Amino acid sequence: MTVLYGIPEDREAFRHYYMSTHVPIAQRMRGLLRWTLNWVDESDDDAHESIFLIVDLVARDRQSMDSILASPEGQAASADVKNFATGGVSYFRGYLDDVAVA
Repeated sequence: MTVLYGIPEDREAFRHYYMSTHVPIAQRMRGLLRWTLNWVDESDDDAHESIFLIVDLVARDRQSMDSILASPEGQAASADVKNFATGGVSYFRGYLDDVAVA
């Protein structure tokens, strides 16, 4: 799952809340294989003017992700988003392909 957070009203307040409050809530979710944060500061086009943070959550498969998100811990993390995502949020679900690098 990829989560795109839009530009918040207060970038520093967002970053502080996300790292000090949201991350500890979301870390209670069990079953994720990987969780990455990409704090966007530039792009080839104007996307950096609308996207502040890209989050990738990786689980073993779709069923595992569904279970993680449906858990009480996943529901708590989802419910918390309204407390800081003043720039909007979009969720994208799909599957991950690993590509070997030379």
